[in-house]
Amino acid sequence: MSRRFPIKATANPAKLAESITFPTSKKTARNRIMKAALTERVATWNPEDPLNNGIPTQELCNMYEKYSHGGYGMLISGNTCIDPIHLETAGNVIIHESIDSPQRRAAFKQYAAAFKADPKNLAIVQLNSGGRQTPLAYCEHPIAPSDIQLTDARGGIACGKPRALETDEIKPLIIDNFVYAAKYVYEAGFDGVQIHVAHGFLLAQFLSERINNRTDRYGGSLENRARIVLEIYEAIREIIPAETGFIIGLKVTSADFDSGDVKVDDALWLCKEFERIGYDFIEFGGGANEVIEGEIRAASTIKRDAFYLEVAKQLRSSLDKIILYFTGGFRTVHGMVSAVESGLCDGVGIGGPTASEFDLPAKILSGQVQSAIFNPWNQDYGLRKYACNTQMWQAQQTPYDPNVDINAGLLDVSDEAAAEKYKKALLVYFAKISEANKKSLPVHGVFEYQDI
Repeated sequence: MSRRFPIKATANPAKLAESITFPTSKKTARNRIMKAALTERVATWNPEDPLNNGIPTQELCNMYEKYSHGGYGMLISGNTCIDPIHLETAGNVIIHESIDSPQRRAAFKQYAAAFKADPKNLAIVQLNSGGRQTPLAYCEHPIAPSDIQLTDARGGIACGKPRALETDEIKPLIIDNFVYAAKYVYEAGFDGVQIHVAHGFLLAQFLSERINNRTDRYGGSLENRARIVLEIYEAIREIIPAETGFIIGLKVTSADFDSGDVKVDDALWLCKEFERIGYDFIEFGGGANEVIEGEIRAASTIKRDAFYLEVAKQLRSSLDKIILYFTGGFRTVHGMVSAVESGLCDGVGIGGPTASEFDLPAKILSGQVQSAIFNPWNQDYGLRKYACNTQMWQAQQTPYDPNVDINAGLLDVSDEAAAEKYKKALLVYFAKISEANKKSLPVHGVFEYQDI
């Protein structure tokens, strides 16, 4: 029997079971629980065959079919990159006209069908571009708003010296690629897209006063720095009108705001603009939405969370209709219900805990559980991320079977002995990854751990 996070109090999950209707597309999520994006790293990858990189695999479909039967209102995919070069990592799903093929389109239709195995789910693809955070292994001079290099290696991964985009390149190299990808997933059968404007990736770089030193209409004032995010929305809507019911949302995080790039008032102004233009939802994350009993947090974490809450408390009262999801730190039903009932948000996003328990929402809404499975690395992002990737890989190895426990075969991180054994095995994998990073070599896949 898995251990669960300790709870302060029990809560009736009825509020979480309520539906949400999006203001522009008019689509409805059947409940208030969203699976947040988690990096996957397992789409096809072969440096010798770039035309076939980034295709969703049968294994990815296995995993999302399990998620589809987990009781979520909305499922969001991992990073899907809008060109073959500016990646988060090898193994990202990729959409771009230059690598289109009947095989890729067939795979995307199968991918969408897996998300929609339970047709009551809303299936959303997260679209992104690495910009200056593109690893050196894939591009020596990635495109970005400015030529300011990321000097601190991201997770030990070096990034190249970026090339500042010319003004007349922004539409064909960025906006048009987001539009093409949105149309691609619409035709495949997905319900919508989430534009990634967070975690320091390309669009977050445009918003940053510190990183964006442009002097054209995409730089300078906050209005100019936000222009590209608004133009992407308008361009997608020209091709896929609201009447189709296609959802367009976006992701922002307090971590990007809290780096001196964007102040609280600026964050509120941005979100109002996103609402005005017609975005259906904002996923706002980056802070701990609840403090777990007995949890010890670093001073830097407490400071970040304080900024997050300062923005969060003002967002809902400042916005009229756009749907707000909060993500980051939800572990108990009491915390989720409190966030919604207090008026902070309309829905909650859950990330890491969903990899330990693919049917967590179903268990929450049926009253079976009051918290997620305990993770000893709740405050250790690196270990938590690797464990999630491993659990997702384990789920991919078998197709969904209604006669088999949906979580069969997953590493139980709440088991102290199992967690310690995994951590020791992970050290060998770390060494391999470290050597590849030192040589700026692509690293594809995840730690494929099986406890035999």
